[in-house]
Amino acid sequence: MQPALGFADVSLAFPGNGADTLALDRVSLEIAPGKITTVVGPSGCGKTTLLRLASGLIASSSGHVTHKGALISGLNTGVGYVTQDSNLFPWLTALGNVEFPLAVRGVPRRERLERARHWLHLVGLDGFESFYPAQLSGGMQKRVAIVRTLIYEPDIVLLDEPFGALDAQTRMSLHGELLGLWERTRCTMLFITHDLVEAITLSDEIVVMTRRPGRVKCTYTVPLARPRDVFQIFLQPGFDEAYAELWTHFKAELTAA
Repeated sequence: MQPALGFADVSLAFPGNGADTLALDRVSLEIAPGKITTVVGPSGCGKTTLLRLASGLIASSSGHVTHKGALISGLNTGVGYVTQDSNLFPWLTALGNVEFPLAVRGVPRRERLERARHWLHLVGLDGFESFYPAQLSGGMQKRVAIVRTLIYEPDIVLLDEPFGALDAQTRMSLHGELLGLWERTRCTMLFITHDLVEAITLSDEIVVMTRRPGRVKCTYTVPLARPRDVFQIFLQPGFDEAYAELWTHFKAELTAA
């Protein structure tokens, strides 16, 4: 099966004062279509850089990145990108933010408003359509940011630690929302996190990166059955074994770093 995203012997060096900094070193990785793949690793190992390469925001120093077999040589409009910050337009309401990608694509106003209300309903934001971002909680802002990306139906969604700044209860709730949306769309998701519990909760596969320069240390298939109870994930058969194995790899890189 053709991968949704492919990284083939990809290296990336950032120029510095007198010497380049190697961020990624010969990374080869295939992201399976229709699955949730999570990348974990120490800070500075190049996790976010992988997303920027996949979106076409930057180019590799060597190797190549592909989207459904096609070389990414510029901005990749076939992917959606949810960043660490919500990046909502403060002058638009929740409804206005969600419908905005459809307006850019020329979707008629009536249709895009109906679709935007539908997606806000899916994440429990009925009644908040006219609220501005400053009037929403952090969790609500994340919900808006995610459905703003999903509404135009990209086949791949890149998520860069979208829940990192939220409290534990809100994060678990949003894990459930995200899995519910994924069940409906079955789009490919490439998710970045530092949290092993979050990675196990969401993922089909987990990629562990080494410390900088980032290399693929191992790829782990999560053995937990779906659907998953995000509020009792610790009780699901296979969780303890998955966490122990991943922590062994992750801890080795943290210690080395």
